[in-house]
Amino acid sequence: MSAGILSRPLFYQKNLMKTILQKKISSLVWMFVICFFAYQMFQIVTPYTSWEWDVDFLITKQRIIHLGYYRIAFYSHIFTSGFILLCGAFLFSNFILKRYSKLHRWLGKTYVFLLLCIAAPSGMIMAFHANGSWFTQLSFFILTPLWWWFTWKGFQTVLQKRFQAHRIWMMRSYALTLSATSLRIYQLILGSHFLIDPVIQYTLVSWGSWVGNLMFIEWIIFSKKNSVKKKFNFSVHYQPD
Repeated sequence: MSAGILSRPLFYQKNLMKTILQKKISSLVWMFVICFFAYQMFQIVTPYTSWEWDVDFLITKQRIIHLGYYRIAFYSHIFTSGFILLCGAFLFSNFILKRYSKLHRWLGKTYVFLLLCIAAPSGMIMAFHANGSWFTQLSFFILTPLWWWFTWKGFQTVLQKRFQAHRIWMMRSYALTLSATSLRIYQLILGSHFLIDPVIQYTLVSWGSWVGNLMFIEWIIFSKKNSVKKKFNFSVHYQPD
């Protein structure tokens, strides 16, 4: 059995132009994404720079805010998560990866260190005091270890120079990082358009914020794998002797 490569100059020329256009659009999209998440980070973190105990989310924590370990966990989580959110947006920019690889590595190390050593452990402490029912707490008890594990696998695979696996694990990690943003979006939508008991509402958004993100990213990963297989099968033609 012999293998031959299909020769289709016109097809590949059109495909090249399409790829270049997609890359330009992708760069513009990521610029918008980075600006959006920078704004999100500013919105999330700013209220707590006053160090007051009765602002924003902390208003719902007046019964436990006097606990020193909870305050340490909360402020550690909220400030590091803001940087993690912003670092992640830069990490998935192909432009930065190719043109500024050192910046990519530095941002990656910052992302991994802050998440593994501070944000995830403090998030687990906060999960014990999550608002709502035990079912809401269960959501965060599952989310936090997954967040830590996906990030650890991403770090492990890049050390092994398994770059494709590294990208997939980091996509999963960042999908869970974005649960902080999607949770607020879902709260805004449900609070503005539906009359739902606050406890039930928070339970819904606590699960939906990360399960929805993870399902979406798994669909993207699956789609990309299938796309690569189809391109390979189309490009290589086998003929029996």
